[in-house]
Amino acid sequence: MANILLIGCGAREHAIADAVKRSPQKPVLYAVMAWRNPALIAMCEDFIVAKYNDFQALELFVKKIKPEFCIIGPEQPLAEGVVDFLADHGIPCVGPTKSLARLETSKSFTRMLMDKYKIPGLPKFHVFDSMDGIAEFIDMLAEEGKQFVIKPDGLTGGKGVKVQGDHLKGKDDALDYCKEILAQGQVVIEEKLDGEEFSIQCFCDGKAVVPTPAAQDHKRAFDGDKGPNTGGMGSYSMENHLLPFLTQDAADQGIEITRRMAAALYEETGEFYKGIMYGGYILTREGVKLIEYNARFADPESMNVLTILVTDFVEICRAIINEELGDLEIVFASKATVCKYAVPQGYPDKPARGEEISLGEKIAGVKIYLASVEQSKGDPKKMVMLGSRAIAFVGIADTIQNAEYLAEKAVSAVQGPAFHRKDIGTTDLIDKRVDHIRKMSPR
Repeated sequence: MANILLIGCGAREHAIADAVKRSPQKPVLYAVMAWRNPALIAMCEDFIVAKYNDFQALELFVKKIKPEFCIIGPEQPLAEGVVDFLADHGIPCVGPTKSLARLETSKSFTRMLMDKYKIPGLPKFHVFDSMDGIAEFIDMLAEEGKQFVIKPDGLTGGKGVKVQGDHLKGKDDALDYCKEILAQGQVVIEEKLDGEEFSIQCFCDGKAVVPTPAAQDHKRAFDGDKGPNTGGMGSYSMENHLLPFLTQDAADQGIEITRRMAAALYEETGEFYKGIMYGGYILTREGVKLIEYNARFADPESMNVLTILVTDFVEICRAIINEELGDLEIVFASKATVCKYAVPQGYPDKPARGEEISLGEKIAGVKIYLASVEQSKGDPKKMVMLGSRAIAFVGIADTIQNAEYLAEKAVSAVQGPAFHRKDIGTTDLIDKRVDHIRKMSPR
């Protein structure tokens, strides 16, 4: 039996832990958590609650448990250099080093790498470290009939990107936002792309890249894609592992971008990228473009793919670490999935904190993943929301319609001051996505 360490404590990590525990090898799981996730506590032999940059606590824990390897869930430990620290202690990780994690932690690094190595899918962009030239670049985009997107260079929890027309009215708003960003670091300005977004998460050992089924996330807080951006209110995947608007050719374009990016990372750094390369793409009239990369599993899209993973996840992790991924056949069930998050009232701007919620009865075909909650001290049947996305419900079925029905039935049974998006995975919303692509006439 292998001792496996998991770092993280959200719904994504609950899904990772579930995949680990399904292994016929019966691994023993340990965790480092930022809060006491009740599900992970129940699944783990032992755990600690610590900040992800508390290397002293981490060192004491790994000396105690002696893990074979570690799986990194969220982005913060990658940015803090936890993989490098564990490597110095002889513990390999499913997750890239701090240098390679710049794929996510630095948008300028990724864009400039794509430009240097002529990787396809690159939108028009420019990186600025002062206000010099920003107004002129925005004017140039306008002259070409293009709008802009403003991005802070570093991590923003999925909430720092602002788009003309959605968050910024025009040039003056853009300049003000750029000044705000530049007080902290660099700013990346890109052309605004019209199309439909999708995600493909890939296992990568630095040499081989193996895709998981495509999924589509929903960032806006409210039905109809309205309201502020969030970390992701839910997502869906299809039984054919594509999406209703996504052809195999388009999916292959995204996968090829990731393959070439993995090769470029090795060429640039001399290190093999070992972990998850999660590409956020957009299908446009000119083909597939890369919006951004994340250096770990997606949240929520990880829950769509890990729930239907057939291959032993522990063996996948070992293949990544040992650079043997190309020798392993990785299989996913031909099932559709719909994930819907229950979140606190007021989320994301002014979320309720400390409020109790409870679940309904268990429903066959639904996986429940706990996120930003802790066990209620007053009532063991209830949980306390900590202020972010609380609980994810994943419906799994032969069709998207049935998967959506199951997810909606489960999340609707939550009792307490929480809400969710009812339209994720519905025929009406999916038809809008398909119509959007159909109406985009080629130039």
